[in-house]
Amino acid sequence: MTDFITNPHERTRFLKFALVGTSGAFADFAVFNILTKFLHLNPVLASVISFGVAVLNNFTWNRYWTYPDSRSKLLSNQLTSFAVVNLIGVGIRTPVFALLDMPLQKLYGYLPFLRIFPFMTTEFLGHNTALAIAIILVMFWNYFVNRFWTYNDV
Repeated sequence: MTDFITNPHERTRFLKFALVGTSGAFADFAVFNILTKFLHLNPVLASVISFGVAVLNNFTWNRYWTYPDSRSKLLSNQLTSFAVVNLIGVGIRTPVFALLDMPLQKLYGYLPFLRIFPFMTTEFLGHNTALAIAIILVMFWNYFVNRFWTYNDV
């Protein structure tokens, strides 16, 4: 952990990891909203599916951009490690999302001034705020565990 604070190379890696995570979050939100809004999938199930899409995005970018020097490990081994970390991450994310979704929808019901655009329903705002909070929490888990397990060869 102190290496992360004192080593500029580690801070750069974290920033790259965060940028990759941001691209994954965009994919996550896009897939989630398509699944819930247009395909009417259950939000919790949609959250799990969209998470899987983000994981594939993030693994690819992290392997080739954030940690390009980590490719001494076999792709299959590294992908397996990454998948295990992310399965635990979805295990953290899913209950956080499920617990926050309805209370946030109710909260937005009391704050009509936040619904600036027609698509900003209490459901939309609650779903997306709960998802954002869950993504941020899991990002820290994913970074530290992946850095010291999946990408421990750098």
